[in-house]
This record gives sequence, C-alpha cells and structure tokens, in this order.
Amino acid sequence: MKYNTLGNTGLFVSELCLGTMTFGGQGIWSNMGNVQQEDAQGLITRALDHGINFIDTADIYSGGVSEEIVGQSLKNLGVRREDVVIATKVCGPIGTGPNEAGNSRTHIMNSVKASLKRLQVDYIDLYQLHNVDTVTPIEESLAALDMLVQQGLVRYVGVSNWSAWQMARAIGHSERLNLARIATTQNYYTLAGRDIEREIVPLVKAERLGLLVWSPLAGGLLSGKFGRDKQGAEGSRRTTFDFPPVAMDHAYAVIEVMERIGQRKGVSVARIALAWLLHQTHVTSVIIGAKTVGQLDDSIRSNEVSLDINELAELDAVSKLRPEYPAWMQRTRHAPERPPLAIIQAAAE
Repeated sequence: MKYNTLGNTGLFVSELCLGTMTFGGQGIWSNMGNVQQEDAQGLITRALDHGINFIDTADIYSGGVSEEIVGQSLKNLGVRREDVVIATKVCGPIGTGPNEAGNSRTHIMNSVKASLKRLQVDYIDLYQLHNVDTVTPIEESLAALDMLVQQGLVRYVGVSNWSAWQMARAIGHSERLNLARIATTQNYYTLAGRDIEREIVPLVKAERLGLLVWSPLAGGLLSGKFGRDKQGAEGSRRTTFDFPPVAMDHAYAVIEVMERIGQRKGVSVARIALAWLLHQTHVTSVIIGAKTVGQLDDSIRSNEVSLDINELAELDAVSKLRPEYPAWMQRTRHAPERPPLAIIQAAAE
C-alpha cells in the first residue's frame, strides 16, 4: 500500500480509503448497502490487513449508524487509535429542527460531540464540511472548526462538494484571520465525470490541498455490470438509485475502452477505473466502499494495475472534457508566451 501526505500536512494516509456509506442500511442509505456490524467488522479487518489506515464516514450515513458501526468495530478489533485515520463529516440534517443542519457554530459544536460519542474516540483526524451552507457566514464556520482544532477534538479540517471559488474564499479568510486552514477537499471524480478538472484540480495543485475521491465507480456504473448492451443486475445500486448523474452515451464509450484494456490485462473494469485515479498525481486517496469482502478485495487490488502511457492516453482521449470558456480562450494563440518561472529565475542568477 502506498501512503500520501494529507494535503499540505505531515499526516500520511493510504492511497485507498475505506468508505462506510454501505454501513447501516437505514433510510435512503439502504440504496448504497445494508452492511451490519459483523460484516462491517470483517470489511474493516480486511482493509486494515491490506494496509489501509484511512476510514471515511459521515454523521448522516444511516442517521449516525455508520459511525456507530465504525467505532464499535475498531473497539472490538482492539485497533490502536494511533494506527487509524478517521474522517467524518457535518452539514446534512440529523433531525427536523432548524438548527440540526448546516455549518453554523451551533450545529458544528453539537454534531462533533455526537460523532465523537458514536465513534467512541477522543478526537477526529479529519472533520469535513459535507456541503455548502448558503446561510451561515463562512467566517463563522471556519472559526468553529478552528475552535475544535484548538480544543484537540479535531486534528485537521476539510470540505466536500464545494466549488473552487468557495474553497479559495475560505482559504483566504482562514489566512487573514489566522484560523485552521482547509487541508482537503472531497469530490466526485471518475472517468465518467472529470468535471473537477476545470477549476477544482487547478486549485488543489496551487494550494496543495489533499484530494479525496468519492464514488470512483460512478455509483457502480463502472463496475463492469453496465454497458450499451447490459444494464446491471436487478437490485444493483444503479438500477435502484441512479446517482451520481452521468451522461450515459459518453459513459458507455468510456466503458468500452475500459473493457478492452481490462481484457488485455485480465482485470475487472472496476480495477481499471480505480487504477486510472491512482495514476493521477493530484489524487491523495480514493474512497472505496463495499458490501462484501470479495468486492473490497477486487477494489484494493487496483493498486497492482499499472497503466502504460498508451493506455492512459487512450482513456484520456475517450473521457476528456469538452473545451469550456474561458479555458479555451486562455489556451489560444492570443495568450502571452512566457517562459516558466524557473527558467526566468535561473537566467537571473
């Protein structure tokens, strides 16, 4: 297992992260899975055995049951707190009251205490704002997160599903106010949907943020069970919960290329999808979920798949984004041609 630093921090996390959205099976989350305590504990054991030290959950997954299962599993297994990096999230509604959702100081302070109790830990390694709150001032949210870091309840903070401009604004505020800086962003990213490469990936590189990838198989679409002539088994996730949204004709073309490469290498389409992400240097960790140990094993073995330059070029060509303004204008012949800064500095010396 390869380990990467969590953005611009000194914390190392495995390049594969165990996602726990399949744990609990309560409400809408039953569409993702219905893994209960005993089986979840088996998945966590297998992940740890393979060198995965990173586990991601959220307070809204099955109404907190996912966090409870993670905490109880780690306790039952006798895992040392120092040997596992736990990430969870806050923002989504955890009740019906007006203050039981969002990124307000009140909701953040109440929610972190509840998450700590469910996880049975004294601190959370990475605490993430799960979505954007258009009501709460961003300064309030950042100050609340900083307070948690100062109190030792949280080690690092991040965001999920934010636009690049929103993250840039948050970084500016945290630097101006001397608050804990966002270390990570968690985003949907896959060969079937490379939207974050327009604005978010450039920001990730410029600000040295850790990029955590959710739904790397596009909600099971890239599992190998779907294609132009196959629509997956009855009851599979994509047939019961069509999410994330995908341009299907585009996705089918991508799947056809993935199938050819997978056949040549003797590996599953899912492994090709995950391997492509692991070949992207701006990706810190890919979150993989599973309902069975077999699914988990197949996903973990994606780090054994090596894609050569021709295969990467083939996948890039079929999945690339359409040009979008102003990016296409910035790449025209009207853009100034200037040497890299390193060359200018070397010449000056």
